[in-house]
Amino acid sequence: MPTTGQCCFRLLRPGGSIALMYEQLFAPLDLGPTNIRNRVVSSGHETMLIGDGVINDALMAYHLARADGGVGLIVVQIAEVDPLEDSEGSVLQAFDDKVIPGYQRLADELHARDTRVFAQLFHGGRESHRHGDGTLPVSVAPSAVPNERFLMMPRALTVQRILAIVQNFGTAADRMRRAGVDGVEIVASHGYLPAQFLNPQTNRRDDAYGGDAARRLQFLREVLQAARIGAGPGLTVGLRISIDEQSYDGLNIDEAIDAVATLDSEGLFDYVSVVSGSSATFAGSHHIVPSMAHEVAYVAPRAAQVKARVSVPVLVAGRINQPQEANAIIANGQADACVMTRALICDPMMPGKAKAGRTEDIRACIGCNQACIGHYLLGFPISCIQYPETGRELTYSVVPPARVPRRVLVVGGGPGGLKAAAAAAQRGHHVVLHEAAGRVGGQALRAEKIPGRAEFGGIVTNLEHEARSAGVDIVTRSKVTVDLLEIEKPDVVIIATGARPRRPDLEIGGDLPIFDAWDVLDGVEISSGKVVVADWRGDWIGLGTAIELAKRGRRVTLASNGPHAGASLMQYVRDEMTAEAIRHGVTLIPFVRPYGVDDDTVYLQHALTAEPVLIDQVVALVLATGHESVDELLRSVEGRADMTVIGVGDCVTPRTAEEAVLEGLQAAAGL
Repeated sequence: MPTTGQCCFRLLRPGGSIALMYEQLFAPLDLGPTNIRNRVVSSGHETMLIGDGVINDALMAYHLARADGGVGLIVVQIAEVDPLEDSEGSVLQAFDDKVIPGYQRLADELHARDTRVFAQLFHGGRESHRHGDGTLPVSVAPSAVPNERFLMMPRALTVQRILAIVQNFGTAADRMRRAGVDGVEIVASHGYLPAQFLNPQTNRRDDAYGGDAARRLQFLREVLQAARIGAGPGLTVGLRISIDEQSYDGLNIDEAIDAVATLDSEGLFDYVSVVSGSSATFAGSHHIVPSMAHEVAYVAPRAAQVKARVSVPVLVAGRINQPQEANAIIANGQADACVMTRALICDPMMPGKAKAGRTEDIRACIGCNQACIGHYLLGFPISCIQYPETGRELTYSVVPPARVPRRVLVVGGGPGGLKAAAAAAQRGHHVVLHEAAGRVGGQALRAEKIPGRAEFGGIVTNLEHEARSAGVDIVTRSKVTVDLLEIEKPDVVIIATGARPRRPDLEIGGDLPIFDAWDVLDGVEISSGKVVVADWRGDWIGLGTAIELAKRGRRVTLASNGPHAGASLMQYVRDEMTAEAIRHGVTLIPFVRPYGVDDDTVYLQHALTAEPVLIDQVVALVLATGHESVDELLRSVEGRADMTVIGVGDCVTPRTAEEAVLEGLQAAAGL
């Protein structure tokens, strides 16, 4: 057997082209009555692409892109089974027959592509969303135990209401049977209602549905029985469960595995999908969509524990981003199939590329969480910072070849410039990219220096490979000037010259050293002692710089302009980085802005009261106070009649890599 990280393969067509095949990953698998062509799974995940509680064209196009890419099984995002828990159209409504045509159309299209489709049946219990008018619903749970993360105090369920919810799972499964899907998956993961019944911390009942472990299991048992009856013998019934909720009051490993083993012995499901974490707590929620701070495939050992106790196939999720990782998990017997959802968000064609031996062409997910789960938490449709076509399939799934190839000169090799160059070349334009530095990458090359953020550099590797594969001529150590443009005379100039650190106006009354965050990330030495990091934007730069300095042994105070450190970061990333900062002794001060310095004191001003906040005995001030555009070339040439000039990314106005890459795509698509 190969060890983790290795892949099983055989060489095909000796004497001809050599292809790499991941044998275990691309072997078929039976999940009850459903046979899937390979063991790559897209799990149920929120997309914010639906409308009015039904599958629409946008969600259809999203899933068809992944089916065209070769995925074996798609589990569609959660569908609410209980009309009393209606999220007013923001999730699929499995309690209403109106969902049937959408599921039916999706199933037909996926089956035509040899991809199987399961529906995910859901009740959040105390994990309830706000109503459309912003008011809080009456959430329900086994017992009136509050929720840490969403601050919900639920109402304890009556037995009558429990029986109604069980019946709702059964009727929802029947709707999915009529819609023609291949199976249903019961969501008992991440602290949702079935998990709340299993957990003695949240189930304090003393009746048929609570008390000892056997009675706490009864609700999930009845749900699975109802789903079996509703789905009928032709459909697969699966169970998704967190084996470790990673929470102070969460369902623990032994409790979860014992529950799964008991239900398996009763023949109530055809597979179990193993995940980690809980939506109910800040620490547990990190594991719903684990960032690059977590090890690759870190849940696989837990899946192996489950596999040793059950007779059905085991699926596993948790930072499985590459086919070699998935193949090793299966080859090692830790699981039978791998959930690779973000890998497919980043590269819908990943399975087909791997099967064809084009591993180097796979656009690897970097676990940044910015545009996938980050968009969802902000209420926006799903996307990917590396692949903005995701979630925009109706616009960019097919970008036609250029009718007239044009000479395109791209200035700047950061993520925005690389995407613009790659997309333009893919359309048939003749593209040259000039980068002033010795290598492409821009600010991403500094982002990867942040502790725990090394994978961010993968965006450069991926986009550079795409550009070179498309035929882009990349010229480094070449600063483009107006004179060079006069010599080259391109038809189109796409300018992506990025940004530089911004320094606010400060009252300087002494010799206290002042650095930019970029200086720290580039390795500048700062004297031992107390260092203040002033953070304006509340992103990874301020927090990351503070962590880096603390790891060097400095006593660090992070002074944030916002309500807390990392205020503009996606919650899971923010909380993980904040925890890391606290573990390294960083002092966090909210609502302050830098005002001035003297020899050893940093003067801050409270953002709400305007009162002074002084920090003395300081050896250095580090500024993470945003950026200003490097836009001199753009301002010099925009508006010219002899060439088309387009600015993308930070040179237009400083933002993030996501906007730069999207604007690069948009610029190329418009040529």
